[in-house]
Amino acid sequence: MDKKQEILDAFYFRHATKEFDPTKKISDEDFRFILETGRLSPSSFGTEPWRFVVVQSDILREKIKHTAWGAFGKLPAASHFIILLARTKLDTKYDSDYLQNHFRHVKQHPQDFMENYLARIEEFQKTDFNLLENDRAIFDWASKQTYIALGNMMTAAAQIGIDSCPIEGFNIQQMNSLLEEEGLLEDGHFGISVMVAFGYRAQEQKPKTRRPYEDVVKWV
Repeated sequence: MDKKQEILDAFYFRHATKEFDPTKKISDEDFRFILETGRLSPSSFGTEPWRFVVVQSDILREKIKHTAWGAFGKLPAASHFIILLARTKLDTKYDSDYLQNHFRHVKQHPQDFMENYLARIEEFQKTDFNLLENDRAIFDWASKQTYIALGNMMTAAAQIGIDSCPIEGFNIQQMNSLLEEEGLLEDGHFGISVMVAFGYRAQEQKPKTRRPYEDVVKWV
């Protein structure tokens, strides 16, 4: 029960921090822990279609601040700032070089198993989820995986007393153009999914409110 309460306390502690204390910095050890919880997160078919770009450059932070309206109040006060990129169709389509390499060298699947697995992914993409109708559909599928990592990183941070704020407040085309200019999208292999700021709150937050359990949970 103590462990369960400890986890629930972290969820009550976590909130979308609007103002960070610029004088408090997250230790390297703590931030590596947060990143590891993202890296170890699950993804559809185990494809890991993400990259976590940690933005510590003051110059790039300033550019992001004036490009993404949702980041304006978080930078430069946040201790750490991550852009979560999702892989595009170039890497996530069932016959991509990335998936071939990933399943062979990272997952170390035997050749016959890998061929069957990729055939299953092909059926999933073509029929089950109809992901190949356009590039946006399959990108959004990859982007959804990054939100699993995002949630895990924010929860892990809360469990060690670190605040966070997820950020979707940006124009996708403008942010992708900026990141492309910075050489971060690798010639169209990545696109921006979401961003998140980490640090320590500058002031106490109001108590958390949510819809009641009975309204959210339905047993059938």
